Amino acid sequence: MKWNDIYDIAAELADRMPDVDPRHVRFVELHNWVVDLPGFDDDHGRGGEKVLEAIQQAWIDEVGA
Repeated sequence: MKWNDIYDIAAELADRMPDVDPRHVRFVELHNWVVDLPGFDDDHGRGGEKVLEAIQQAWIDEVGA
């Protein structure tokens, strides 16, 4: 997985953390969770604010929060 796999990342986070409300996740936490996902293989420094915002929104959409 790469940073631009936003919807795959969001789906994986939703599956792995069903009790987490993505609306209340800090970007530092989100960044750490993404880079720790199995199969994530991208430059950790590329996960900037815009990418994290997109992942967070996709995760919100995924869980219907």
